[in-house]
Amino acid sequence: MVIRSLLDHQQFYDPTGAAERLGICSASWPLFGLLWPSSVRLAEQFAQRPVCPDERILEIGCGLALASLVGHRQGARITASDRHPLAEAFLEENASLNDLTSVQYRHGQWGATSKPSLEDIGAEHLSARYDLVIGSDLLYERDTPEMLASFIDDHATASAEVWMVDPDRGHRSAFNRHMATYGFQLMRDTRLGRSLPSAVAAQDYKGRLLVYRRQP
Repeated sequence: MVIRSLLDHQQFYDPTGAAERLGICSASWPLFGLLWPSSVRLAEQFAQRPVCPDERILEIGCGLALASLVGHRQGARITASDRHPLAEAFLEENASLNDLTSVQYRHGQWGATSKPSLEDIGAEHLSARYDLVIGSDLLYERDTPEMLASFIDDHATASAEVWMVDPDRGHRSAFNRHMATYGFQLMRDTRLGRSLPSAVAAQDYKGRLLVYRRQP
């Protein structure tokens, strides 16, 4: 699969201040547009999952949305979501580069104190509930586990499954506790090793696939 990304983590372009109003500083601005090892592992694992035609799937904090593109190519009903104002444009470009139809996209942001304007995000707000929620490398700050678990609860069905690839940033235990408060039981904790050959998989990967399930 061909993926267009930013050149490196030094990129920054926010002429109207839209990213800043969404809580994205200049240092974190380019992070959405880079292909991270955890996103590759998520896409690899997701590609092995059988497609269920009636299942609604959501990728949160998608960045370049590699897993969403892989799932879309396989026929999954998937929606990609992120808070970055350019995530949708990159998603559309990468779908086109791979001869795919458009992938549904929604603005999804956890921990926001106020609802951002449509002018800033350029997309519809995430509002539906999904049978499967997936994400990668999202547990990067101390307060993230609580906010992320709450966000997942807001957009997951009563019997939803959650897949999270975490590169051992140290917040996994807290996330497990917060997920449990919303009825999600950790069903699988699998260490992921070396990836398939790729430019972002030159070294062994130190991280895990966490799979949660909620019983109605």
